Amino acid sequence: MTTMYISRLVKLAEQAGEANGEAFDAAATALSATLADEGLVHLYGSGHSVLPAQETFPRYGSYVGLNPLTDPRLMWHNVLGAGGVRELLWLERTENYAEKFLDHQPLNPGDSIVIFGHSGRNASGIDTALYAKKRGITVVAITAKANLDKPATHSSGKRLADAADIVIDTCAPIEDAIVPVDGWSRPVAGSSTVLAMMMMHELVARTAAKLGEKGVELPTFASPTIEGVTLHDTDVIYGDYRARMIGAQEKHIDFFRQRMANEA
Repeated sequence: MTTMYISRLVKLAEQAGEANGEAFDAAATALSATLADEGLVHLYGSGHSVLPAQETFPRYGSYVGLNPLTDPRLMWHNVLGAGGVRELLWLERTENYAEKFLDHQPLNPGDSIVIFGHSGRNASGIDTALYAKKRGITVVAITAKANLDKPATHSSGKRLADAADIVIDTCAPIEDAIVPVDGWSRPVAGSSTVLAMMMMHELVARTAAKLGEKGVELPTFASPTIEGVTLHDTDVIYGDYRARMIGAQEKHIDFFRQRMANEA
């Protein structure tokens, strides 16, 4: 029996692979330059788009220098009620909120950021892209270009793709779900989050390859199920991660103090 979901997803992934060749190369070049200079590659999303950030780091096969920016208020912890989806959906569409979170994060000139967002129309991702560019950070958007047919709703008149330096198209359809079902009025089985994760893992691989060409190897998580790898090895890498984060915080502190002084 032909699969209902997997075959459709694979076709979209192959389409995205063919469509994003130049964008993958440009993004990997930017990310590798950041990491070779001991900067951070930040990862940001809200709602389901938090999941690609979490999937990227920390995990086996990921390396030091990747930094997920996960705001608990932009992730749901309940379906309804406190920490629920309705709160999240409202907040991610509220302009000028994201900067209150980002002010506290070690974003520095020369860093890069990958922002995930299927529709590319939520204030959260757009505000983050605009904020990052003001800070001298390269912005990579992983989004669905199919949504560019929809008008912008942000006060800047921009969508996430418009605010980014480099755009990677997931090739997910506007409706996200990809499996039609007889007798049902709407399709089922979402595609955008899985495709975004696949696009990001392609970037992880290409960025590592470019670093390898420069003679740079970053501490990389490996599964302790592999012979010769232990849980202690993982702890050592967390130490390397902590050291890089402390360095980023030290570079960020003057900006943060100035920002807080101007808020007073």
